[in-house]
Amino acid sequence: MGRPDGIRVRDEVPMYYLIPQFMTERHDAMNMVTVDIPVEPLRQYMNAQRKDGRHISHMALIMTAYAHLAGEFPSLNRFVVNRKIYQHKDFKISLVVLRPGDSVNSNTMAKLEFTPADTVFEVQDKIDAYIEKNSSAAKEDENGLDKLMRVLCRAGGLLSFIGWVLRFGDRHGLLPQALLDVSPFHASALMTNLASIRTNHIYHHVYDFGTTSVAIAMGNMRDVVKRGKGGAPEVIRCIPLGVVMDERIASGHYFALAFARLKEMLAHPESLEQPADTSHPVR
Repeated sequence: MGRPDGIRVRDEVPMYYLIPQFMTERHDAMNMVTVDIPVEPLRQYMNAQRKDGRHISHMALIMTAYAHLAGEFPSLNRFVVNRKIYQHKDFKISLVVLRPGDSVNSNTMAKLEFTPADTVFEVQDKIDAYIEKNSSAAKEDENGLDKLMRVLCRAGGLLSFIGWVLRFGDRHGLLPQALLDVSPFHASALMTNLASIRTNHIYHHVYDFGTTSVAIAMGNMRDVVKRGKGGAPEVIRCIPLGVVMDERIASGHYFALAFARLKEMLAHPESLEQPADTSHPVR
């Protein structure tokens, strides 16, 4: 039986079909890395856009670059469920949004859909519309996820059984599309901006439930010492990204190439004003 959210991958080398038989859970297969993004090119670009009357955020630049990256490196948009490899039918990023209010736990999650053709301006518009819609603290303005969680919590003693049903349905592709549409666990990637709460980057776990294979946490800016011209040490102000990956969807070499390309895009943020070139995807 097929899944409503993915297409079965059947044209890979044998290794990719064997690995999920031994690393059966997503947490089994977590690899972690920090990707340091130099701030100065982003700052110069954002300032230039501000002079033209446009607001572009760090998060919009990073999300645009990652959406373009998934177009150039399509294996990043895969997931493994029930020991089978699938390609997502779309590209969605789950995002944490803080709500105004007295509680430090006032936050929610939902998803934004992108394509490799989206420019940074289109991505910023989607983020702004999403935050405006979901940042209200009023109960009547709860999003679909909030409403679903409230209903589930009313189940009382049946909650454990409902959880088992959801996990079973997820493994076998039986969850309804309406549930997949609101579930933050069913996405191409999870992103969170911890710098917004003045926190260092972390390595956010990938969930065993759902289809999210990559988690990216952006933290406080930091100084990174690198070898400069002539071999002399050079201090560079960077945005650190804590990246957690399910290594069953791609090789370490593939991930290394992909995140090197991500850094290249963000070193030239003006390139994100154009759709990604997906004519020669990396396999």
